[in-house]
Amino acid sequence: QVQLVESGGGLVQAGDSLRLSCVASGRTFSRYSMGWFRQAPGKEREFVAALSWTGNTYYTDSVKGRFTISRENAKNTVYLQMNSLKPEDTAVYYCAGRPYSTSDYRLLSQYDYWGQGTQVTVSS
Repeated sequence: QVQLVESGGGLVQAGDSLRLSCVASGRTFSRYSMGWFRQAPGKEREFVAALSWTGNTYYTDSVKGRFTISRENAKNTVYLQMNSLKPEDTAVYYCAGRPYSTSDYRLLSQYDYWGQGTQVTVSS
């Protein structure tokens, strides 16, 4: 069983930056592919970014060039660096993980483990 704990959310102004962190329990973090998803009020949870255990990255179009996903296996941590934040980025951000690879990192169903979420609010 893997537990994921997110942190780093907060209230910022448009144009600001935030870095989210997700710490995973367990000894095999390096073999996990990790993703970030978000859910805005009244909307479905959506894919934001993913980092495969082999190092490939994936982003939804709306965050390309602004967000960067990375990891530090020695710290069992995955990050989401968010720059040039916009009000439409406001959401609860969730970290997710799965062992090894998948054919489609955008699908919620492909992830076995989820964090509790961290709120990001971007004011205009």
